[in-house]
Amino acid sequence: MKVKSNIKLAIFDTFKTKGDELTGEANRQRAIITILSSNVNPAERTRTGISKRIAKKQGITWKNIYSGIFRDMDEILLPMEIAEEDGRLPLKRGPKALQEIGIPYYHLTRNGILIALSISEIKNRENLLKEFFSKSESTEKEFEKILSTLLKTSPNFTYSILQKYVKAFCDNKIKDLLPFDLSKLREISDKALGIQKEFLEAFLKLSKQEKEDAIRFLNKIT
Repeated sequence: MKVKSNIKLAIFDTFKTKGDELTGEANRQRAIITILSSNVNPAERTRTGISKRIAKKQGITWKNIYSGIFRDMDEILLPMEIAEEDGRLPLKRGPKALQEIGIPYYHLTRNGILIALSISEIKNRENLLKEFFSKSESTEKEFEKILSTLLKTSPNFTYSILQKYVKAFCDNKIKDLLPFDLSKLREISDKALGIQKEFLEAFLKLSKQEKEDAIRFLNKIT
């Protein structure tokens, strides 16, 4: 997937004057992706269904946010191949032509599943990771093996890596999300990853007693 010059995924965008607070657009896009990543029925994955679910959670009228949802779907998520049409539901009312073609409902593409893995609010990320790698290319197998292993012992660390990868894409530091290749992160200066790598390498060199002391120390500060 290539970044088009006139569109940008905003799921990590924050207000310049409010620290790490996400913008309304970021929260809206994250909510759409969260809904499409779940096993909700097709009616809840139409533009109207998505609007109603988000509006109910926020305690507002769905018609007030429909235009924003429509714009996110038609100008961002569909053109960027993050979501795609999954089928159509028949209409019982309205213009005959519209009744015949029905209304579309959507699901995430493989790009979209990878992006969903970077959103902490999503609860079924373990299943999404399996789904993502069930369609993996041969060049992605090495990353599937290590991430699946890390997920069993360090889920937060595993998802933080995926988040950094997707955020780098959103910030135009990575050109393409797929094929999935974590070595692309080498080109990005990330202090947190460097610290984690340094600690892991040092920890492996410690004696058994030193490892236990280090864990006790970390338990006091986390």
